[in-house]
Amino acid sequence: MPERVESLIVGISGASGVIYGLEILRVLQGLGIQSHLVMTLAARVNFQVETDYVPAQVEALADFVYDDENLTAPIASGSYRTGGMIVIPCSIKTLSAIAHSHSANLLVRAADVTLKERRPLVLVVRETPLHQGHLELMQRAAGLGAVILPPMPAFYHRPQTITDLIHHTIGKVLDCFGIAHSLYRRWGEGTAATGLTSV
Repeated sequence: MPERVESLIVGISGASGVIYGLEILRVLQGLGIQSHLVMTLAARVNFQVETDYVPAQVEALADFVYDDENLTAPIASGSYRTGGMIVIPCSIKTLSAIAHSHSANLLVRAADVTLKERRPLVLVVRETPLHQGHLELMQRAAGLGAVILPPMPAFYHRPQTITDLIHHTIGKVLDCFGIAHSLYRRWGEGTAATGLTSV
């Protein structure tokens, strides 16, 4: 029986798709899992560009919030125990920094600590199309132990809303930590996995 995850670090970087970060904080709150949030400056800007939320509303969903410049925060140390970390969304800039252990801010330092302590690190990399440099960065990060989990929508669960699509990705992230959830209907459950017609 795997150990129950009590707390997770959530890093939100400046890639498009910051709504994924907000939604996973909501889900963790509902599951009773403690969240440690760090957002980059670009992520804060993107919340205002892409959503109707301001950063303060996002921060209110987290149990602990840290400034991205605060390299003395508890999550900057491997001796501070958490169940792992999610970077959602993960920009290519942040991916590059993590892949090269360039810990210039707290988000990247927390990710580096997660890797060195052999805790799960899930990177929800948000970019398309991908050139060879992007792919090499993903390969390098995966070689260090990170899970590369781009937000690729699935349709076997018959999503009806944008939230359904978002929750599918979040559910896949939670699966990486062995966290039980009911965010989407899995393949083979109910009728969603049979009788699909082509378009």
